[in-house]
Amino acid sequence: MGAALCLLSAACFGAMAIFGKLAYDAGVSPGALLLVRFTLAAVLLGVALLVRPGLRRAEPDPSPGQTPGRPAVTGRRVLAIAVGLGAVGYAAQASLFFSALQLMDASLLALILYTYPVLVTVGAVLLGRDRLSPRRGAALVAASGGTLLVLLGAGGMSFHPLGALLAFAAALTYTIYILVADTVVHRLAPVVLSALVMSGAAGTFGARALLSGGVDLDFGWRGWFWLACIAVVSTVVAMLTFFAGLRRIGPSSAAILSTVEPVVTAALATLVLGENLTLVQLAGGALVLSSVVVLQRQSARPHRDGQDSRPVPRRPQDPARDDLAEPTAVAP
Repeated sequence: MGAALCLLSAACFGAMAIFGKLAYDAGVSPGALLLVRFTLAAVLLGVALLVRPGLRRAEPDPSPGQTPGRPAVTGRRVLAIAVGLGAVGYAAQASLFFSALQLMDASLLALILYTYPVLVTVGAVLLGRDRLSPRRGAALVAASGGTLLVLLGAGGMSFHPLGALLAFAAALTYTIYILVADTVVHRLAPVVLSALVMSGAAGTFGARALLSGGVDLDFGWRGWFWLACIAVVSTVVAMLTFFAGLRRIGPSSAAILSTVEPVVTAALATLVLGENLTLVQLAGGALVLSSVVVLQRQSARPHRDGQDSRPVPRRPQDPARDDLAEPTAVAP
């Protein structure tokens, strides 16, 4: 289930580039896109929490007990980290990505951005949260190599030093975002965590709009339609499924499975925008999908992927703890 959720998230995120291109064609500016995307997503998640109070309650943690390398976070710090993920992490990553996109080809930008699965895996191993097993290493090599083939198959890429630096900064920012999210995702319900992240990002872009004199929202219904697709499909659904998958299979596997995203983008670009997939890209897509199969088989084991197979003793139930066996003040 965890792998399936991460794959669904990757597919939703992969569609965002297509929705974004169609929104730009409808007259939507990058500033308006980001502001409306996060604001609308925050509102939708907030309404969902009001209508369905049960969404505020987290599911039982599939891996009870303190995970090595994951610091204990309690009380108000959970709320602060969740909002900060959006206000700082997500907002910074999106800003860096679109700044780089103004300077370089989208294909090369995506290639540099998708170094983040390697960075997440290395970071998780260094922090002691995961172990680089042979199976996971093989999946990482296959996913990275497949992504390289998919994106290099596009051809015609230009190199811009500053753009490349911004793209790598976006990858590094997203790496930190995933590793920090892993410290609270087990303590908070996915819908609440997503709502707080979206609210934080919306606050950042709202403040930026006020300081810069506002954004132009004078575009037609087509622009609003594609913005709604971005907010609902590529933000709300994508975020919820990613957090739900992350808490089940851990940051390394979640990041590796997310490499399906550029494959989805390339496939949708072929179907919607008339772009053609080359044989090199098809081979790369096959490699990425093979990494999914490898991780799917490993995550089916009874113990948590990448951790010691010895049983972890359950701690006694504490009345101050929620269903996740972790303190939670509010839930995202």
